[in-house]
Amino acid sequence: MSSSSCGDHMFILMMILIMFILTMISISMVEGQPQVPCYFIFGDSVVDNGNNNDLITTAKANYFPYGIDFPTGPQNGRFTNGRTKVDFIAELIGFDTFIPPFATARGNEILKGVNYGSGVAGIRDETGYRWGDRISMNRQLLNHKLTILRINSILRNVTAARSLLNKCLYTIDMGNNDYLNNYLEPRFYPSSLLYTPDEFARVLVQQFGTQLRSLHEFGARKVAVSNIGLLGCLPEETRRFRKSPASGCLTVFDSPCCIVSNTTSKGQCVEGQIPCNNRNQYVFFDNFHPTEVANMATARRSYNALLPSDAYPTDISRLIQS
Repeated sequence: MSSSSCGDHMFILMMILIMFILTMISISMVEGQPQVPCYFIFGDSVVDNGNNNDLITTAKANYFPYGIDFPTGPQNGRFTNGRTKVDFIAELIGFDTFIPPFATARGNEILKGVNYGSGVAGIRDETGYRWGDRISMNRQLLNHKLTILRINSILRNVTAARSLLNKCLYTIDMGNNDYLNNYLEPRFYPSSLLYTPDEFARVLVQQFGTQLRSLHEFGARKVAVSNIGLLGCLPEETRRFRKSPASGCLTVFDSPCCIVSNTTSKGQCVEGQIPCNNRNQYVFFDNFHPTEVANMATARRSYNALLPSDAYPTDISRLIQS
C-alpha cells in the first residue's frame, strides 16, 4: 500500500476525529430500551474484552497502560486505552452495560449477548499460533453453540430461543491476523509459499463464507461484517517498511501512544510504562490497536454511515430495523 493512499485515508479519518473531539469527548448512553434484545460479537483483539486474560498466550492486554481510561481499569483485557469499537456500538444500540466476554458470562446475562473476541485469532485455525493459545473463528462458533444451548435451557423453549436469536445483532471483525500473524510471517507460517496473494484471499473468503453460513444456521439474521483494515497504515507496518502517512496537526497517525515492545508481545505496550497524555490526538494506542477516540469514530460511522463507502449495503442502524 502506498504512503499516499494511507495519507488520503488518514486525512479523512482525521477530519472525522476532529469533528467528534470538538463536539464531544464521550458518548452519552442511549436512553430507553435497546434496539435489539441481544448483541453477539465475534473477532480478534480489536474487540477482545477479556477472553484472552486466562489463556496461555502473550497476546493479552490485562495490564497497565491498557485500560488507563476504562472505568474498571487495566484488568479488563481490552487492547486499547478505553472502550473498543463494539463497546460504543453497544451503547449506540441502547445497552447500558458492556456485553460480557464468553470467558466470564454467566446465568441470565447471556440473554443480552456475549463477546467471543480473542486476540490474534483468525479465520484460519493456525493463525496466531506462535503467540500461544487463541480462540479462532471456528472455536468462537463452537462457543456460540454452547451459548445457544444455555439460552435454550434458560428459556426452556427452543422456538422462543430461536426467535430471540433471529432478532439479535451480530458483528464480526476477523481477517487482519490471517495476514499480520500468518501470510506476512513466512518464518512461522507456510501460507505465503503455498498461495499467491490472490489465491490466499480466495481461500480466506471461501472459509469465511462457510463460517458465516454456520452462523446463519444458528439463527443469526442481522449480521454486520467488518472488512480487513488498511494494514499498511499500521504503525508496525510503517515502521518496518518506512512509509509513514502524513500526520495532521491535531492527530498523530503514524506513532503509537504507548511505549511498545520489540521482543515479547512485539508491537504491544510495555507493561507499566506511562503512555502519552494527549491520547485524544492519537489514532493508535500501540502498534496495532486504535485508541478509544478512534474506536468511537469507527463505531459511529458503522452505526450511522456518513458516506456510501462506510457501509454496504446498509449501516447498523438500518440493519437492526430490518
